[in-house]
Amino acid sequence: MPQSLVCAVDLGSNSFRLMVGRVQGDQIYPLDGLKEAVRLAAGLGPDKLLDEAAQQRGLEALRRFNERLRGFRPDAVRAVATNTLRVAKNAPEFLLRAEEALGFPIEVIAGREEARLIYVGVAHTLPDPQRQQLVVDIGGGSTEFIIGRDFEPLHLESLYMGCVSYTLRFFPEGRLTRAALREAELAAATELESIAQTYRSTGWELAVGSSGSAKALCDVLELNGLSSGGITRDGIDKLRELMLRAGHIDKLQLEGLKNDRLPVFAGGFAIMSAIFTAFGLERMEFSDGALRLGVLYDLLGRYHRHDLRDATVENFVRRYQVDAAQARRVADTALQLLAPLLAGENEELARDERRFLEWAAQLHEIGLSVAHSSYHKHSAYIVANADMPGFSRMEQGRLARLALAHRGKLERVQALGPQSPDWRLILCLRLATMLHRSRQPREAVPVQVELDKRGGFIVHAAQDWLQASPLSAAALHDEEAQWARLGRSLRVRARRPADALGV
Repeated sequence: MPQSLVCAVDLGSNSFRLMVGRVQGDQIYPLDGLKEAVRLAAGLGPDKLLDEAAQQRGLEALRRFNERLRGFRPDAVRAVATNTLRVAKNAPEFLLRAEEALGFPIEVIAGREEARLIYVGVAHTLPDPQRQQLVVDIGGGSTEFIIGRDFEPLHLESLYMGCVSYTLRFFPEGRLTRAALREAELAAATELESIAQTYRSTGWELAVGSSGSAKALCDVLELNGLSSGGITRDGIDKLRELMLRAGHIDKLQLEGLKNDRLPVFAGGFAIMSAIFTAFGLERMEFSDGALRLGVLYDLLGRYHRHDLRDATVENFVRRYQVDAAQARRVADTALQLLAPLLAGENEELARDERRFLEWAAQLHEIGLSVAHSSYHKHSAYIVANADMPGFSRMEQGRLARLALAHRGKLERVQALGPQSPDWRLILCLRLATMLHRSRQPREAVPVQVELDKRGGFIVHAAQDWLQASPLSAAALHDEEAQWARLGRSLRVRARRPADALGV
């Protein structure tokens, strides 16, 4: 597969989509796309469990996507999941099956990260992205709102309302009544109260809609003579009367209304109507740019080594007033300790391991901004729950786990599988923070790490350094005990001066 081809997979609450693009310089040209109307959100019960029927629809779609993706390199494909898999309690179990069906890892992204990626996709389709624009994306389970200028978002929000969830809630049998529409619009207006004032105060020059609901509304209004272009307030009012006159979604005969959109059309209409009222809109244009195009451009940034995650970590270091010099010392030492443990690994995997360890080292002390006592717990909480552009929820969870485990009891992360590569990252980070406890530069690292034949770890330390550093020697002895309590092997071996490690 040529390196110039990249692919995004969007596991949405209504549809699963695949987009293949060709990279040319700093631009991506879409080449191919697939869409499956999975209605994943329809399988989410009141107990927040995804039923088996919805899971099977999703798995069948992903198996079909798998055929199209054969031959793609792992770093050329990025698959993301949105609202339904953010809220489903059994999402982890489904994702294991989904990754097997697709053949690639799947990231669950947070609502604001979804909003950011949507904006990136839309901005790359606008003729003049330097204008300030409001972007609205009504999905199956959530709706994203962004105000941005050029390619930078100014406000990002994700509200828990979508065309699938609202259709099931307010139009469960397909009946279109004035009372049901009023109730749905009122529910959406209530959600919008939390952001409407801030957004209207910021203002915009252009309102843009993206994704399926906006496209369906735009097509219906234009093809039926209800709008001269785009989505308009007058067109929405006329369409409402046509819907009420039909009385049932199955009797709604309109040009441009496709069969796969019909079952969720009413919910999307009610949300859009409430948005026009809350934001005082008269007209909204439609953009073909959406989440999957944003994912492709985000992937392009990583492809060119301009990874937004690096900028996010740097911003967090500044925001939480991290001692950057100490973080750098810990990161450099941790990476040096990790190097021999990655011998023989696939270069792509090794690169990812190094990056996560470096990010974790840079962020491990952000909890000091809250309190010194148990600061590692505060660090883990911040990393797990903050909005971190570029990172998926699973990536944030991984970083939080590393931050939590860099000191103290290892039992806090004992749920990690015994074969998890995170154990070696945890060990290197723990040793690096111990070695730099004095917060002073160190000319050489007095320890080395290697794997033993049974998968445990051996820490080699210079004997004269151990004798001259009783505090560090005691810490290493305690480290042996920490790993033993988890049933994992860690042995510390002293090396004679003739075998010294450069100290």
